Amino acid sequence: RTSKRRVMECILKPKDFDSDQKVKLFPGCGDYAVLNSVKKALAELSIKKEDVAFISGIGCSSRFPYYMETYGFHTIHGRAAAIATGTKLANPDLSVWVISGDGDALAIGGNHFIHVVHRNLNMNMILFNNEIYGLTKGQYSPTTKRGEVTKSSPHGTIESPFLPGELALGSGSNFFARVPDTNVKLMTQTFIDAEKHNGYSLVEVLQNCVIFNDNVHESITSKETRDDNQLVLKHGQPMIFGKESNKGIRLNGLELEVVTIGENGVSEADLLVHDAHTQSPVLHTMLVRMKFPEFPVAMGVIRDVEAPVYNDELEAQIADAIHKSKFQSLDELFQSGNTFEVK
Repeated sequence: RTSKRRVMECILKPKDFDSDQKVKLFPGCGDYAVLNSVKKALAELSIKKEDVAFISGIGCSSRFPYYMETYGFHTIHGRAAAIATGTKLANPDLSVWVISGDGDALAIGGNHFIHVVHRNLNMNMILFNNEIYGLTKGQYSPTTKRGEVTKSSPHGTIESPFLPGELALGSGSNFFARVPDTNVKLMTQTFIDAEKHNGYSLVEVLQNCVIFNDNVHESITSKETRDDNQLVLKHGQPMIFGKESNKGIRLNGLELEVVTIGENGVSEADLLVHDAHTQSPVLHTMLVRMKFPEFPVAMGVIRDVEAPVYNDELEAQIADAIHKSKFQSLDELFQSGNTFEVK
């Protein structure tokens, strides 16, 4: 992915990406884990600090650029994707990361979200999903579960929530991953995979807000339940999960179902094998839509396919137009055709 990053000769450590700004997050906030995972990923990728830019919107997650010793831009509500698009087109060699929350990206930024996904520029987005507006003190967001009582829904929400992955795949996403903020190792590797993908990469982080929506993902992420309630996908491997690694996902007609290996004649050969690279989004969408408690929640890289990249094709168009132009400079253009001299 040479157009996204330039590899450096000397090796950086995660702490080399620490800025001089104090991290102002509440103790226990999931943003800490995301921040540390990004630093680990950049260090492993050996990217120069001056070759990275973090573009954020508004929200707790959007403080991110202050905490990274890289280029950064704290923009306005919902507009991070649009400004990141201009940043990438102006400097294609930058590794550009969009940092946004579920409210920032999917509410006021919803229009920009669907278009930046379908354009497929060569950059990354980390979507912090805590299912609440945190910075503005606990209003319900586009991902808040139906019926939740919040500051702006005292009688319970009456809206059905967005699934970010479903929205992304419906917009033509070629790379979508989901990770919990409790698994730094998985997050780090997923961010590395996202950066290596040639095109727009979207990583949804199930992130905890300890103040306004504490333990929102606990049934999925707690140590006691995570093995049974998460399906960590790996390309080319069967979909197995559970504390005893004896549960799996099988296709039954047009529906997915949870089965137990060894019961009712079920063997590992009956399970689906994850194919992140298949062009069809049908199975990827089914995986994205799996919900607890009927299903484990799919984690890791769900979709990773190649497609034409917007900024590459734009650069090719510009180069072709320059090559075909009969004028090589503005002076040549201004002095062409009928001219006259003013004395």
